[in-house]
Amino acid sequence: MTQLRKLAAVVLASVAVTAHADAVRSEKNMSLELANQIASAAIAACAANGYNVAVTVVDRAGNVSAVQRADTAGPHTLGASQQKAFTSASAKNNTSAMLEASQKNPGAATLGNIPGFLLLGGGVPVKVGNEVIGAVGIGGAPGGHLDEQCAVAALDKVKDYLR
Repeated sequence: MTQLRKLAAVVLASVAVTAHADAVRSEKNMSLELANQIASAAIAACAANGYNVAVTVVDRAGNVSAVQRADTAGPHTLGASQQKAFTSASAKNNTSAMLEASQKNPGAATLGNIPGFLLLGGGVPVKVGNEVIGAVGIGGAPGGHLDEQCAVAALDKVKDYLR
């Protein structure tokens, strides 16, 4: 009977340790260096097409990590890029997909009313596997779909870091 009690104590201790271990999570995060690389690559991708844009990269919580603005980008582009990045990180989705959903689905029609959300193309999540570690938002190209193309091109440039 003593060995049975010892075995039961060991099993209960293991269960307790496992329960506590599940209470602490590990997350991947983006470095400042990577955020700046994404922003620079996005500026370059848009400049190659003649677009003067602003780029904001946010972390998984939507906090700004890096901002870059082309010399002649309009003043409105900074706020737009930040809101697109925040929206994408918060929803873990492309802002163009969210815009489409809000237009087609009455249940999503008021997404744009959430403070800080901007439902225009140009916000793209930064992912490692399926885990969203941040987002990039771009404002200033002549169309959100073009902002998004630059964001995708920038993420393609740093894809080796996102494994």
